[in-house]
Amino acid sequence: MKNLMLLLIAVTITSSSYGQNSDKIIGTWLTQDGDSKVTITKNSDGKFEGSIVWLKEPKRENGSEKLDDKNPDDKLKTRPIMGLKLLEGFTYDNDDEEWIDGTIYDPKSGSTYKCLMWFDGDPNTLMVKGYIGVSIIGKKVQWKRA
Repeated sequence: MKNLMLLLIAVTITSSSYGQNSDKIIGTWLTQDGDSKVTITKNSDGKFEGSIVWLKEPKRENGSEKLDDKNPDDKLKTRPIMGLKLLEGFTYDNDDEEWIDGTIYDPKSGSTYKCLMWFDGDPNTLMVKGYIGVSIIGKKVQWKRA
């Protein structure tokens, strides 16, 4: 009975620390260029996603709303950049302490890339790497907690 109780306590501690580690990405992040903020949340499937919640310049020079006009899909070219979902499908890898298997959309180019994210010690600096094919080749940027 004593061993069973110790096992239950160990499982509870492990489960709660797993949830805390995976959720530390949740929040609002200033992107590398300082021109937008992305809020990362966990959806009902337990996957992480992020949407644009602030733009330094939300309007074009003519005063109209910035649209996703670089998107290769003509049907999506009229959707607003504000509120656009950039990050989708991320799961937390407890062994490597990173968020994997997701994608990142770049509205400046209209391209979608595979993506992974992690912290290098500082919980207020998120490393974001978009890549094609293998993660060794790609572009790594830093986002700061807003």
